[in-house]
Amino acid sequence: MTVSSTRDTSPINAKTERKALFALAVPMILSNITVPLLGLVDTGVIGHLPEAYFLGATAVGAMIITFITWFCGFLRMSTTGLVAQAFGSENQTQMFLVLSRGLIVALAIGVLMIMCQVPYIQFSLALAGGSEQVQYYAEQYASIRIWGFPASLCNLVILGWLLGMHKAKYAMWLLIITNVINLLLDLLFVIGFDWQVLGIAWATIIAEYTSFILGLYMVHKTIGLNKRQRQEIWSGLKQHLLDKAQLIPFVKLNRDIVIRTLCLEICFVFITFQGARLGDTVVAANAILLNFLLLISFGLDGIAYGAEARVGRAKGAKDQSALALSVNTALIFNGLFAVFYSLLFLFLGHWFITLLTSIDSVITYADQFLPWMVALPIVACWCYLFDGIYIGLTQAKAMRNSMVIATFGCFFPAWWLLQDFGNHGLWAAFTIFMASRGVTLGLHYQKHHHKFV
Repeated sequence: MTVSSTRDTSPINAKTERKALFALAVPMILSNITVPLLGLVDTGVIGHLPEAYFLGATAVGAMIITFITWFCGFLRMSTTGLVAQAFGSENQTQMFLVLSRGLIVALAIGVLMIMCQVPYIQFSLALAGGSEQVQYYAEQYASIRIWGFPASLCNLVILGWLLGMHKAKYAMWLLIITNVINLLLDLLFVIGFDWQVLGIAWATIIAEYTSFILGLYMVHKTIGLNKRQRQEIWSGLKQHLLDKAQLIPFVKLNRDIVIRTLCLEICFVFITFQGARLGDTVVAANAILLNFLLLISFGLDGIAYGAEARVGRAKGAKDQSALALSVNTALIFNGLFAVFYSLLFLFLGHWFITLLTSIDSVITYADQFLPWMVALPIVACWCYLFDGIYIGLTQAKAMRNSMVIATFGCFFPAWWLLQDFGNHGLWAAFTIFMASRGVTLGLHYQKHHHKFV
């Protein structure tokens, strides 16, 4: 079976679009939820150790690593958008060019971070602050996790490629299997071997390399080309891999996504580091709340991932009506899922907190911030979805501008004005930040959607 034969050529109407979106979104929702659930297990395992600084150290150490991983989210985003458009136009050579370029960039960044690990970790810890114990265990954690960068960054490219190829079930099993391995190793290393923070780090790095090997196998299964087709693709790769005319748009797209992601990461890091400066209990409670936020975002991103692939396909096929139908369908389901998440935290929020930690001071403090978790799904769901739409359209410039406005025009000014309210001021600023992202992208889409295809 060739790659192009998997393309859906059935007529596009509301019913078929709903089915197509669900075929992509449901597997990604199920698999995406395993990512924050793994974070919740990490938090729960560490949160039941006797001291709050273990949880705080894991949060700070993880943020040091995930800052780079999330910063390199452009590897997945640009890959999905470009491959989905190539899929829509049935351009096999372009599909593999995007994969090859992405893997080369991912490996280069991963090796560079390993080479620069000492100054990077030391600088990050100096910015983070926190108690002596938080600093000590966070350094241990980050020093192990950093060796997983080559695999974790390549995994972003592979995931993006599978999504762009409409192989949502492959992507689902890739994430689920990887996270189950990570979860089981968490329990073995932390509870069984009593490795504490080091156990979480080793479990994650083993899972990352397992995912890389499994992902390469899934790419191989997806390709399914005969000898003649492989030779044609390889000839095209050699000819166009470094083609300046194609590289310039590729670099510009990734540049804009990098700037967008960097702004987002600054906000998340600021929340974690500011919490560390407010005390061990605050940073521990914020670690739990951020895991709740990840649970929300990864679930809603399942709809956004489906929108990426469908919107990219419509643009590649130059089908304006299919684009409008994909966006409208995704908007409806996005809102429904947001309401579900709000109700989930309204009725079960306290129970979730008690699952993650047995430290009374952390439970009491985190309970005070549950209203933010109830409000955030409704407020933030629109920015998650429009991010997916704009990735599929490869309109990274608009995403960049929206994020810059939200970060420096909303988040930091709001925090400055509300900092006397302590951690509530921090979460209020973040809520304003998420709302502004959705508003700016929504207005931009309404004004320019007719120009995208």
